[in-house]
Amino acid sequence: MTGDVRELLLSRIKDVPDYPKPGVMFKDITPLLADPEAFHALTEALVELCVRHGATKIVGLEARGFILAAPVAVQSRIGFVPVRKAGKLPGATLRQAYELEYGTAEIEVHAEDLGPGDRVMVIDDVLATGGTAEASLELIRRAGAEVAGVAVLMELSFLPGRARLEQALAGAPLDALITV
Repeated sequence: MTGDVRELLLSRIKDVPDYPKPGVMFKDITPLLADPEAFHALTEALVELCVRHGATKIVGLEARGFILAAPVAVQSRIGFVPVRKAGKLPGATLRQAYELEYGTAEIEVHAEDLGPGDRVMVIDDVLATGGTAEASLELIRRAGAEVAGVAVLMELSFLPGRARLEQALAGAPLDALITV
């Protein structure tokens, strides 16, 4: 990705102070999504990563990961698989619990949507603490698929997400288009 594209993307991300609670600087990507040039550039950059890493399926993490991953899957002509909060998918699912700052959460994937022979790229908007991404890697492997990599629009370098994912990635790449 060129520096011009990185600057375009960064210029469309809005800082929202004290959201959702005091002391937090929220990174709002909705202005980027509303700008067709920036959204197209983001999609192209993620497609390039999927091609480079040989992905055959794309997992999007709830909820903003869906927004980014679905157009990448369409443009790459490969399948899109949503990873959702527990209880949101009908039918047989695989479920994975993970630790949050103050408690636990669970995510699910349809059991039949991933399997042997699939090389799966995980796409999300932001890498913060890495809990959801780490749980998704476990689900992918439990389904019998291989992790092609993780790609995020933005990595928050002041949080431990990258360090948390190092072991879970088992050598698969972690690509952040922007690091703040």
